[in-house]
Formats: sequence, structure tokens, C-alpha cells
Amino acid sequence: MNSKLERQLSELLQAKVIDSETAQRISVYYHTKTDAKPNRLFTIFGVLGALLCGLGIILIIAHNWDDMPRTLKTFFAFLPMVIGQIACAFSLFKKKGATWIESSATFLILSVGATISLVSQIYNIPGNLSSFLLVWVAITAPLMYVLRSSIAVLIHLVLITWYACDLGYFFNSHTPWWYLLSLAWVIPFYIHLQKKQASSNISGILNWLLPLSLVMVLGTFTTGNSLSFIMYLALFGVLYNIGQLPFFKNQKLRRNGYTIIGSLGTVILLTILTFEWFWKEAIKDLFGEMEIVMTILLYIAGIVVLGYLHIKKHIRDFNLFQYAFLIIGILYLTRDIGSTHNLILTNIVVAALGLFAIRIGIHKSSYSILNYGLLIITALIICRFFDTNLDFVVRGMLFISVGAGFFFTNYLLLKKQRATAIRTNSKN
Repeated sequence: MNSKLERQLSELLQAKVIDSETAQRISVYYHTKTDAKPNRLFTIFGVLGALLCGLGIILIIAHNWDDMPRTLKTFFAFLPMVIGQIACAFSLFKKKGATWIESSATFLILSVGATISLVSQIYNIPGNLSSFLLVWVAITAPLMYVLRSSIAVLIHLVLITWYACDLGYFFNSHTPWWYLLSLAWVIPFYIHLQKKQASSNISGILNWLLPLSLVMVLGTFTTGNSLSFIMYLALFGVLYNIGQLPFFKNQKLRRNGYTIIGSLGTVILLTILTFEWFWKEAIKDLFGEMEIVMTILLYIAGIVVLGYLHIKKHIRDFNLFQYAFLIIGILYLTRDIGSTHNLILTNIVVAALGLFAIRIGIHKSSYSILNYGLLIITALIICRFFDTNLDFVVRGMLFISVGAGFFFTNYLLLKKQRATAIRTNSKN
């Protein structure tokens, strides 16, 4: 039990809020709870130790690599992987703790990558980075389920994102279809982890890594025309609405990567769409079947998640962030009517998003969300500063108004928090 809790118990005893028997029960409870938790620091250093050991073995072998015969090279190429398999089997059958499991899983995954590259070099097997990463992922994918290793999931997501980006952006711009299958492989483990260890650090990291991977890879399924913006907007709409599911919404905001990435992505894209060039190009652009299919699928997914939230009555108040992708999607479908009305309506939507963020920030007494809304409006004004012919006096007045808004809204929120604190203290 930490010293902070001991001091708090001592203060409560002195104030006669609790008796000594209650203090003893609290102490025993927290001792038991602490003992049941895995030592996070020990696990981190265990994983780091596995990394260093793996690198050390590779360096020792590499020192005399050129002087070895091919048979001996092959033996040493497979040696780290065999050691990793033995360590994983020992951890599994002896039912070792998280430190053993995560360390052995990390060592085995890295040793598999080293073995593949060494065997390819020994026998001059041709290939490229994307094919190497795909083979590496295919061989190590079962580890996350066999060992129930969270680190294995993180490495798997990093590798498949690397593979998809290399294949889709750098290597002849091929579509990384295997990425979708590899991502689907992770989902059952991710859902199970969220149900069993929703408050763990690894769950919070995955809540960020999974949507980031999707954002990074989606561009490999498009050729970069105006429809790409709408496709990404649909993805951000899906992510934001997933973040509004009670399971994620009830967690701390910093752990809800879906909401933050979805909101930021929506605002950034819509800010770009407030420029006239986009709507003029949108009228001329031609699209491929892949982009159309992906956009339709993402919009269907967004509507399904949004419909689920409505059916389960998880939406109590109107939140424009949840519907922005649908509004802009409708504007995009009507782009042939003309670019002016789409341009005006998009600017209105962005300004309204800023106001909604301010409203949410005041309602939740959150300075970060409040100032986020003010920054959205500020960004919109800055964009219009460069592409409109407004008089400098008018522009100056706009900036002064926004600056005053920052001070005024933050002051109102501070007063609200103080009033709430006074009412709470008076009731007690």
C-alpha cells in the first residue's frame, strides 16, 4: 500500500470519520488489490530485456558471419527463433505471469523476423520489404491468441500498417488487401481485451493505435482526387461515432482515441473544404470503382453506427460532429449545382462545429474542449483572411472578437466551476 493512502487513512482516523477496524479492512483490500496486479514496471523492463537480448545474439552472430559455412549460418539463423519458442512454451505451460509472457512473445516475434531475413540472405531468396513484412505477420499472427499477449497485438498492428503503407504508397501503389484480413484477425482479441481489461494501459494504447492505423492506410485505397476527401471524412465520422458508444464515451477522454481522432480529422478536412478550389475540382473529377466502393462502404458503416446509437437511445442531445460527414456527403452529391452554395454551407458547418464544441466544453466544464471550439472558429477566420477581400479593419475586428471570446468564455466557465464548488461545500 502506498504512503499516500496510509496518510489518508491516518487523517480519516484522526478526524474520526472511520474507526480502526474499517481502516484495517481498507488496508487489507488495497494490499490484496495491489498484489493481484502485475508489476507494470517489471513487465516493461522484461520486454526491454528481451529486445536487448535478441539484438545481442544477432550482433554476436554477425561478428563472424562471413567466415561461417552455409550450414552453420542456417543453424544460427534459426537459433533465436528456437530459443523464443522454448521461452514461450515454458511461459505457457508453466502458467507464468504477464512479464514472462510478454517478454517471450516479444523475443519470439523479433527472432522470427531475424530468421526470415537471414535465411533469405543465406540462400539469396529474392523479395521486397512488403512481402517480407507480410510473411512475418502471417507467421507470428497466432501468438496473440496462443499466449494472450498484448505486446504481440501492438507489434502486429505496427507491422501490418508498415506493410500496407510500403505496398500502397511506395511500392508501385498496389492495394494492400491483406491488410484488411490481418486487421480483422486482431478484432476478436481487441474486443475481448476491452471487455476484460478496459482500464488497462494497453487498452488505451490500442484505442489510439487502431484508428491511427486505419487513417494511415486508407489512402492506399484511393488515387488522391476530391472523392478521397469525402472518403476520409466518412472514416472520421465512423471513428467519432464509435467513440460515442457508451463503452468508450464513459472512459477518460485521453483514452478515447476514436473521438479525438474523429473530431480532429473532421475539423481539419472540413477546413480544407472551405476553400473554393476543392468544389471547383470536385465538379471535374473522375473516380475509379475502388474509391466509390470504399466511400459507400464507409458511409454505410457510419450510418449503421449512428443508427445503433439512436436505437439504443445513447444519443440524448444533438451533436453536429456526429452528422457532419453526412451533411458534407449530401453537399458533395449536389456539387454539380454549383460551387458557391457548397462553399458557403461548408463554412457554416465548420463555424457551427466550433460553436458546438464550445457548448460541449461549457456543459462538461472542460477548458480543453471549450478552447478547442474557439480554435476551430479562429482557424476558419484565418482561412478566410487569405481568400477574401475584406477590409483590414474588418479583419482586425474579427480577430479582436475571437480574442475577447477566448477570455470571456473561459471566465464564464471559471465562474461556473467556482459556483458549483461553493454549492457543493454548502451542502456538505
